[in-house]
Amino acid sequence: MIKRLIYSAAITSSLGFGANTVSAEELRFTVWTGSEAHLKMLGEIADSFTATHPDVTVRFDTIPFGDYVQKITLQMAGGNAPDLGWLLENSAPAFVDAGALADVSGTLKSADGYDYADFSQPAMGLWETSDATYGIPFSTSPFLVYYNKSLYDAAGLETPDQRIKDGSWTWEQLKSDAKALRDASSGVWGFETFDGQGYGSRVWHTLIPIIRAYGGSAWEGDSCKLDSPLSVQAVQLFHDMVYADGSTVPPGEQGDFFSGKAALTVTQISRVSKLADATFDWGIAPLPSGPAGDAATVGQAAVVAFAQGKHKELAAEFLAHMTNKENVAKMAAFFPPARKSVLNGDGFLTSNTAVAPEKMAFVAEGIESGSVLPSHQRFPQIEAEARPNFDALWSKNADVAATMKKLCSGISPLL
Repeated sequence: MIKRLIYSAAITSSLGFGANTVSAEELRFTVWTGSEAHLKMLGEIADSFTATHPDVTVRFDTIPFGDYVQKITLQMAGGNAPDLGWLLENSAPAFVDAGALADVSGTLKSADGYDYADFSQPAMGLWETSDATYGIPFSTSPFLVYYNKSLYDAAGLETPDQRIKDGSWTWEQLKSDAKALRDASSGVWGFETFDGQGYGSRVWHTLIPIIRAYGGSAWEGDSCKLDSPLSVQAVQLFHDMVYADGSTVPPGEQGDFFSGKAALTVTQISRVSKLADATFDWGIAPLPSGPAGDAATVGQAAVVAFAQGKHKELAAEFLAHMTNKENVAKMAAFFPPARKSVLNGDGFLTSNTAVAPEKMAFVAEGIESGSVLPSHQRFPQIEAEARPNFDALWSKNADVAATMKKLCSGISPLL
């Protein structure tokens, strides 16, 4: 029997997909994006699936990023698991270890023209074992610096693009730029953390790129390295940006690079969609280098089918459709792909009309050279244990070295 999938009313009403569709059965797909451009693209991919499945429609449920893992975990515990969804790299080991993800290898490898071998082997590392596949990365996206070129020009400062050419684009330089570009009188901050969430749900996104550029790391095997002198030096640099310089949006305050209220931020290529109506000139650049050189950091997310979903067979079929070559090429406008044929093709360089091909080229380079954010089978417990100590960093008089030592003491037994 053909199952029916339906668009959620909240999404279909804004995109015009027929919010009043009613179905006795549905396959539910959870995401954390609220971007109209992203949801429109996902809807088009779903439409191409329904073209060959006339009784099928698709429901996408948006869950805020900060609540995402907790809410889908609670849904699974309550017997209401999604059928498919997005999942971040740091959650992959825990979900695989718990048996929460369905093995979709049979469906993928038997799908006509799918070409499973086209996926980059390093990109698949978190999502497959020797005999099973638990997800397909749809986004292997390096972190980038977005900068407000209008503010740089008005201040007479060299832009990150210019500094890349002479090798002076460093974290110390970003710190200096952020301080120079801070304008309290007009409410413009020098730097805003990742999606403005860099002290809570994205604290790892904020600190890990700097830590790696300074030669530090989160952990190596079962040894915590967040309290090493190099890691502490990196965290101290960011702490100084917030409290000594006053250049960075602190906890509890609002900035927003995308509305012109911050000169710099770190995020990913998918956020370009938020600049469609920008009233200022902007640019993107790779992460700055540090004493240890360049340290590209990659955030990864995959499409997964949940083991407790009610429609596992159809979910695997839709997963195969969403991640085939044609649809990966569509998603590449926002989400750098793990398919080698798409990533290395000329089409990727021109996939996003808002970003010049030479900029997309260093996105591709970041994927090739970057390291994925830290992950672990016990990452949810590690994150919960680390949170109070991360929170303790965010005061002017915090002892960074002592706080990071206490943090490592707390998470070491979990490693």
